[in-house]
Amino acid sequence: MSVNKPMRLDQATVVPGPEQSGLKKIVAASMVGTVVEWYEFFLYATAASLVFGKFFFPNANTELDGIIAAFLTYAVGFIARPLGGIVFGQIGDKLGRKHTLQVTIIMVGVATFLMGCLPGFNSIGYWAPALLVILRFVQGFAVGGEWGGAVLLVAEHSPDKSRGFWSSRPQAAVPVGNLLATLVLLGMSWILPSEQFLSWGWRVAFWVSAFIVIIGYYIRTHVSEAPIFLEARAQAQADKAVSYGVLEVVRKYPRGIFSAMGLRFAENILYYIIVSFTIVYLKTVHQYDTSQLLLALLVAHVVHFMVIPQVGRLSDILGRKPVYLAGAVLGACWAFFAFPMFDTQNPFVIIAAVCIDGAFGSACGAKR
Repeated sequence: MSVNKPMRLDQATVVPGPEQSGLKKIVAASMVGTVVEWYEFFLYATAASLVFGKFFFPNANTELDGIIAAFLTYAVGFIARPLGGIVFGQIGDKLGRKHTLQVTIIMVGVATFLMGCLPGFNSIGYWAPALLVILRFVQGFAVGGEWGGAVLLVAEHSPDKSRGFWSSRPQAAVPVGNLLATLVLLGMSWILPSEQFLSWGWRVAFWVSAFIVIIGYYIRTHVSEAPIFLEARAQAQADKAVSYGVLEVVRKYPRGIFSAMGLRFAENILYYIIVSFTIVYLKTVHQYDTSQLLLALLVAHVVHFMVIPQVGRLSDILGRKPVYLAGAVLGACWAFFAFPMFDTQNPFVIIAAVCIDGAFGSACGAKR
């Protein structure tokens, strides 16, 4: 934001009135867009675990080598996400959160739809994984701008006393997107034989994203900017404040920025172990059926969705730090119990392990 003294949300007072009556509408718009973008982002993670290794890297020496190659393309999205956050953060400060979120939802939708249209390695050779990497970068770049903008839009509209609860709602939309992706893939794996699922069935899940994007874009055209944002932007324009560049912000606030980066780094490790590595581990080590794996994740996403808002509410009462710290410690300790539970090969024990892991991760993620 281009202001002389950055305005913090905890220093702002949201005045009750017509703006407050539209809070639920703002939350719904943010959640719908986040559902769309995380449906597509998680869809890639699951497809990388189950399909992409064989489809885009058939010359790998072993199945595990193909999966590793597919996950390397998955990692491209994580390189793109901070870049997208920086670029769209600047755009959002100047043009507004609403316009930024409209652009990001279109970008991620187009990239995901085109992924479903890509021919495999056997058709166009190395162009297939190359195009996959390019589309993955675009997808990650857009998601990087989406999540922060969605949370800010809600936070800037929220009352002080319940900001943790309301701001956790966009984060609660993440497991909903994951849930939809899992449902679509699970349905296709049940309907189609394994050969057809690997050949073309997985593409349907990517094409479905086009319809969800249209819905999300429409809803986002009917939201308004937060009064606190409009006030800060007007003040900056009146004062002719100089906009801070990225390097200048890092120089002025190094402790806060790198602390937040470190927390997000650790938190994401826990989350992606749940949604990605668990699939690979159970499928390659214990030869679990695809449908069983997706069913376990399905239950975990439901638990994740239910826990996040309650953790956000708890953070309004106890504070952000104690709740985050509890989730981080419990999540780190839980790893020592989770894998022995996976090794039991008992479906109910495995589902319980994934759900508990997701609940601990929620304690960190709900207060991002």
